Amino acid sequence: MAQCFALLGWSLPVIESMQKLNKPYVVVSFPDFESYAQENNIPFVPYQFDEWSDTSNSIDLAEKLKPFNADVAVPLFEETVEWAGALNSIYRDDPRVMNRAFLFRNKAMMKRKALIGGLKVGFFEEVHSREQVREFMKRLNQANLQVPGDEDSWVHLKPFAAAGTVGHRLLRSMSDIDQKVQDSDFPCMAESHLSGREFSCEAFIHKGKIRFLNITEYVKLGYSNFVPEGNYLESKRDLIHKHVQKLVDIFGIEYGMIHPEWFLTEEDEMNFGEVACRIPGGHILELASKAYDFDALAAFVLCHDPNASEEELDAIFPPKGYKPEIYYGNVMIYPRQNSISKLEIPNELTEEPYFIDHNLVPPLSTQKINSREGFGNHFGSINFSGEDPDRMTELLKHYENVDFYL
Repeated sequence: MAQCFALLGWSLPVIESMQKLNKPYVVVSFPDFESYAQENNIPFVPYQFDEWSDTSNSIDLAEKLKPFNADVAVPLFEETVEWAGALNSIYRDDPRVMNRAFLFRNKAMMKRKALIGGLKVGFFEEVHSREQVREFMKRLNQANLQVPGDEDSWVHLKPFAAAGTVGHRLLRSMSDIDQKVQDSDFPCMAESHLSGREFSCEAFIHKGKIRFLNITEYVKLGYSNFVPEGNYLESKRDLIHKHVQKLVDIFGIEYGMIHPEWFLTEEDEMNFGEVACRIPGGHILELASKAYDFDALAAFVLCHDPNASEEELDAIFPPKGYKPEIYYGNVMIYPRQNSISKLEIPNELTEEPYFIDHNLVPPLSTQKINSREGFGNHFGSINFSGEDPDRMTELLKHYENVDFYL
């Protein structure tokens, strides 16, 4: 068992899970959280993760963690992945752990590793200017045998290291390159559009093998999802499991949890999108905890421990082959107006048998809505549960388009 888990990032739900698990831990996060940690007896080390220099590095941080006997680092958020990789390289005396962490933080490097390993990926290049994006789109058009008058091939621009959809730009035409792309976007990765049904997995890994696999059904990326997967994806579970294990083997992942996104075609081909190794967005682990009746956050932390015993792992995960009978889903709510002054919950929602609750808060006054990056700043969620995945899909689609903030 780990002597002490170093939790990199601030997450009260993870702290609560560690307290329930009764495992030793220390939180490493920005100094802004230090007073709260002291007031609530939370072991804490203040650190500026946005600085990496001669005086702010993994060796320095490892020294600060020595009084706590920390020997396992756990990244809670995207920005702490390299830090956890660097610390675990020290703790395990294995520099490859750090190298693998970079795979998760550089999308172009990630794609190259997946391609070399035999996963099916889109066409991609690193680009440094609008002209290089134009040339990339031209090459895609040629490869797709476009003729004059056809629509241009879609191109996705993605930052190398941003979380989720932050900074992601979809370019549907040559004119979009001039209208949507900013100088500050470069350098970045350009990628062809992947076809297929998009979904994610949450694979808990220990000693290089999948210990537990959750499949999350995306109703609309960034807006709504549910757990466990619906009937169609469930029928493809063996295929999905095989590809996720292949990804684990290609990347050399030994411990922790990965969150890959895939595109499944009607021909049962799996196109690899990307993969992260921190807590996913969309409240996915919260949904998985409810559906499978286990503490997914505690399991996420425990899987990072090379010394966790089989008994500990068996005790925290659902029984092998367990299939939940109840689906849990949510809709993340974003105001659809440029300014809002009130919250309105329709009666049809509160009377819906699948409705559980919501955490939407009325605005205190008229509030202007800023443009958003990615899907990280929704105003709250509406939660549902029920026995029919088709009904769940129908409800989530419907409430994506309801104006709750007016």
